[in-house]
Amino acid sequence: MTFSDDEIERYARHLVLAEVGGPGQQRLKAARVAIVGMGGVGGPAALYLAAAGVGSLRLIDDDTVGLSNLQRQITFATRDIGRAKVEAGADALTALNPHVRMEPVAEQLTDANAARLVAGCDVVIDGTDDFAARLAVNRACVVARIPLVSGALGRWSGQVGVFAGRPCYRCLTPEVPPEAETCARVGVVGALAGVVGSMAALEAVKLITGAGEPLIGRLLIYDGLAGTARVVRIVADPDCAVCAGG
Repeated sequence: MTFSDDEIERYARHLVLAEVGGPGQQRLKAARVAIVGMGGVGGPAALYLAAAGVGSLRLIDDDTVGLSNLQRQITFATRDIGRAKVEAGADALTALNPHVRMEPVAEQLTDANAARLVAGCDVVIDGTDDFAARLAVNRACVVARIPLVSGALGRWSGQVGVFAGRPCYRCLTPEVPPEAETCARVGVVGALAGVVGSMAALEAVKLITGAGEPLIGRLLIYDGLAGTARVVRIVADPDCAVCAGG
């Protein structure tokens, strides 16, 4: 796989990194990443993955852009209000890097279609605030053996974890909480979305290039008010209905 002169200049800061270099950039160019939810987490993640030169981005979201999104969902502009998020997002990402192929999918991810929507992907990033969708994409990734990067945020704190087989996301969250906290219910500071989305993109880049130590089986918890972060290990549930047999 060769790079054009434009790509060599565009990715110059990657190419001089010992942990990425030419081989790592080639792996990025050959990769397909699915982003479930083009909101506060998925939008910044998509921007950095497009900038990094990931070959294909599959954008999965059935929502449209609303005015209240613009406080944190920086992929969109005021002119995008009312447009499908995947279409507006694809336009913005193509403008950033025309070398990246866009696969906009205006569907809500469910148990019924999750396997189809993540098929053929090398990494999946889940940035939804819907626990049913989170559990559905986790099951599909476990079955297909696709690494899952999960990002979540609310108020002033966020978290990022990587799940690659066992333990899986369901080991961390066995059931849908009865009163799930969403950004619409509890609020969120806008800049936090950039922090968590960027960390999710960084984990995807590490998984694809083989650089460093991804957060596999670990959860990074960031406290924006205190300016602190800690990493905890996720314990595999011996009775997990999704990954215990894997």
